[in-house]
Amino acid sequence: MKKRLGLVYGGKSAEHEVSLSTARAVTQALDLNKYEVLPIYITLQGEWLKGQPLEGPVTEIDILRLKKEGVSQPDHIEEFLKGDMPDVILPLLHGTNGEDGTVQGLFEVLNIPYAGNGVLASSAGMDKVVMKQLFAQAGLAQVEYIHFIRNAWQEDAAALLDQAEQKLSYPMFVKPANLGSSVGISKADDRNELQLAIELALRFDRKIIIEQGIQAREIEMAVLGNDHPEVSVAGEIRPVAEFYDYEAKYQDQSTELSIPAEISDPTARHMKDMAFRAFKVLDCSGLVRADFFVTQDDEVLINEVNTLPGFTPTSMFPLLWQKSGLAYPDLIDRLIELAFERHAEKQKLHYTMD
Repeated sequence: MKKRLGLVYGGKSAEHEVSLSTARAVTQALDLNKYEVLPIYITLQGEWLKGQPLEGPVTEIDILRLKKEGVSQPDHIEEFLKGDMPDVILPLLHGTNGEDGTVQGLFEVLNIPYAGNGVLASSAGMDKVVMKQLFAQAGLAQVEYIHFIRNAWQEDAAALLDQAEQKLSYPMFVKPANLGSSVGISKADDRNELQLAIELALRFDRKIIIEQGIQAREIEMAVLGNDHPEVSVAGEIRPVAEFYDYEAKYQDQSTELSIPAEISDPTARHMKDMAFRAFKVLDCSGLVRADFFVTQDDEVLINEVNTLPGFTPTSMFPLLWQKSGLAYPDLIDRLIELAFERHAEKQKLHYTMD
């Protein structure tokens, strides 16, 4: 019997278009003999629209932009989902209002199995500051950084610029604390560029982080599982641009991905251990991509983890598993299996003292 799979994509996020690309790729890999795929589109305005089950793979992204005419619109989300309750949800929402634990909390309240990370891991992994603070507690080496919120910048920008220059040296990288896909990230080589970079990042988030720039290779590993996760081979990113920005990831196609990365066995083992520890300290489940810096002296620094990484067949996470022996369609099947596994584990909990 087919499993009824709710494909949730789009979202009220700066990464809306990235989510659509992911959803299209997933529809092309799903076995429609195994799944009845129900498209659930969240518009940029936050409206939920539910279409008819897919009859085949989606080839054009615009097909995924469901219109209000002819599709279901809810008065309440619970009624919306329970009208045609999926057996399992596959969230493909990148960025805020989707990857940050908000939608995961909804699925928890409705007691629907869903793939990927839960509320805690999603929210902690989305906030780069909280994530780094947890990594520090776990003893994971990382670059120096400072952080602050928009109000602090508006109250005394000069003091914060001074603080950055006192603790860090140029170049610095300025990032919104709660976005992915390199949206709003800039490299600053002097005080003027730093100020402009901060103002750009604050357009996308009320909290920003400024990190020390270093000369290092960018190497990533993929983690898959629940209580007993597995770690993939390593892959290296070699961007033609100054750094791996949004255009390099999604538009110019010039970035070179080297899988497996050319690193020593001791370095690979160290990275696997750090990826595993990062997965555990955030209480992750399902999937994570762990991103590292590796210096010329083979010092390994964790940069961040992504709890819902890019997921097209040409994205690093699926490629790392392909090179580790798990093809893209099988990877999706595995994530759905893990969703059911975690949900079944949660059903063992007692909610009374009897």
